[in-house]
Parts: sequence; structure tokens; C-alpha cells
Amino acid sequence: MLDLLITVGLFNLVVILFKLFPKYKVDNLQALIFNYITAATLGFILFTSKGGHVSLSDVINSNWILHAVAIGVLFIVVFNFYAFGTQKVGVAISTVANKMSMIFPTIAGLVLYSETDDIIYKVLGFLFAVVGIYLTSTKKGKLSFDKKHIWVILAIFVGQGIADVIFGNCSRLPGAQENQLLIFIVLFIIASIVGVIMLTGKSLGQGLKFEWKNILWGIAVGIPNFGTLFFMFRALQTSGLAQSELYPIVSMGVVFSSAIIGWLLFKEKMTSSNWLGILFAILGIAIITFGKYIY
Repeated sequence: MLDLLITVGLFNLVVILFKLFPKYKVDNLQALIFNYITAATLGFILFTSKGGHVSLSDVINSNWILHAVAIGVLFIVVFNFYAFGTQKVGVAISTVANKMSMIFPTIAGLVLYSETDDIIYKVLGFLFAVVGIYLTSTKKGKLSFDKKHIWVILAIFVGQGIADVIFGNCSRLPGAQENQLLIFIVLFIIASIVGVIMLTGKSLGQGLKFEWKNILWGIAVGIPNFGTLFFMFRALQTSGLAQSELYPIVSMGVVFSSAIIGWLLFKEKMTSSNWLGILFAILGIAIITFGKYIY
């Protein structure tokens, strides 16, 4: 359970840093590239400190290489949307869209991996979570953001959902636990390369200016971002929770805490229905986590 709490806490730190980007005029994409370079560097330091050594051919021929490439591409794309979303539609709603993507890995756990033990509690908790997400992201029954930004919310939702399914599947591969750091290094490098390609294309069209502060902010985001992935991967393998349980718990924990952060630190207004949504989210977590102990 400690791994889950650390995951939620580190994710919220990333959210806070994203929210500060506009105040300090940080370029989202430039900072995200250096965020992934930082994360890859941390992974490499830990890998080599444990005596890790592997050849390029071993990586290319590994059973997880395609997973790492796909996750890396999705990470930089979705994170770019997420950073944009926190600034345009708010911390709470962007985080809700990001974590509502739990639908994908939860269904994958039930359908692909037959995680049907205590399914009645999983389904009931899941329904509470969906209601909580809806109430948290609406005001007076209406979406509480400019409709022109709906595409950002959908992109975050679908992109993160697909990434989570691939990530969960990767954690189940033979040898995944032993190669955890190596998998992280590869996917972070892929994310960095894709980010550079995106930045190059953007620069050709807009003539973007490189600034050193973007490196510093990227490093600041990269450290907790690496930690989020590290502890989430470990929780998938050692928490004793099924994928269909773990993702809703982490998602609702992040939704609850990010809503509080948006309210306290960034003065994002919360209605009574938003608070009710948070209550539903907490109930959803409780049912998924403790429902199986009723009998």
C-alpha cells in the first residue's frame, strides 16, 4: 500500500509543477523533453549502480521492447496534452480525464486476465468512481470548461487509457521485474526522441526559442515523474492487488488529492456537486479495497 501512496503523492507533485508552467512562462514541450531525459538518466544511474549491463541486441530482441516503444510514444504525447489541459481547463478536470482512463486497464484486467474474484465489489466500486468523476468535473450538471477544449480531455482520456493497458501488460511479461529499470530507460529515451521530433516540427512552423529555464523545470518534473512510474510498476507486481483493483484505487486517490490541491493552492472553485463527487470517489476506493473483506 505504501507504493500506492507514494505514486499518488509524486503524481500530485507533477501536477503542481505543470500548473506553475504558465506563471514562469515555461514551454511545455521543451520541459517535457528534458523531463524524460532526466527520468532516463535516473533509471540509468540506478541500473548501473546495481551492476546492470546489457547489449543493444539484447534490448532489441527482448520480449518487452515493443511495449516500451509504444508506452514511450504515448507518454510524451499524453503528457503534453495533460500539461496543456491543467493550464486551460484546470487541475481537477484534467486529472479527472487522465484518471478516468482507468476504465481501460480495469476492463482489461477483468476481460483479458480473468480478474473476476469479488467482481461484484469491483463493479460497484467502479460505478461509484464513474459517478464521482462525473460530479467532480461538472458544475450544475454541465461541463465546467470551455467546450473548445473538449478535444484535449478526450485525447488525455484515450491516450492514457491505452498507455495504462500496455503498461499493465508489460508488467506481466516474463522477466519484467528483473528488467524494470531497463524498460524505464528505453521508454523514457523513446519519449525524449519523439519529443525532439515534435519540437523540431513545431519550431519549423513557429520558430520557437530555446531557454535554459525549460531544462530546469524539465528536471524538476522528471524526478517525481520517474518515481511515479517506478512505484506504480512495483505496486503492480508486489501489492497483491489485481490490476482491476489497483488502477481505480490510484486513480481515485489522485482525483481526490488533485481536486484539493486545485482548490487550496490555485483557488479553483469547487461546487457542492464537486465535493459530492469527491465523496463518491472515496466510497469507490473503499468498496474496491475493502469490499472483499465483508464476508
